[in-house]
Amino acid sequence: MKPFRSILAAAGLGAAVLAVQTPLPALSQAVALVVVDVKAVAAGYRASKLTGTSVVNEKNEKIGSVDDIIIGRDKVLFAVLEVGGFLGIGAHLVAVPFSDLQLDETGKKITLPGASKDELKKLPEFKYVS
Repeated sequence: MKPFRSILAAAGLGAAVLAVQTPLPALSQAVALVVVDVKAVAAGYRASKLTGTSVVNEKNEKIGSVDDIIIGRDKVLFAVLEVGGFLGIGAHLVAVPFSDLQLDETGKKITLPGASKDELKKLPEFKYVS
């Protein structure tokens, strides 16, 4: 019976070695590419061009300026607005949903309807995380 156990143990050890040495089949890592209308994309608004642009309310009163545009982890866009202050001193940063902003065709006029400096200053202050 001992020789049978030795053969069985050797067979089990051989199978374990083969399992470790046998490469797993490669899984496809293909990425589905989507063809986009590049002319439509090019006609969009560049974040780098919107940064620094004044934001007004529907009364055409300046209420702040665009400090940054952030893509949330859920892929929702937010505009970080600088409100108040003078030359960046004493400014208050707030985040608003980008979808709340109204942009003209050129992106040079940005409107946040129903907003005022005082109302924006009441929002929680936005702080960048490094």
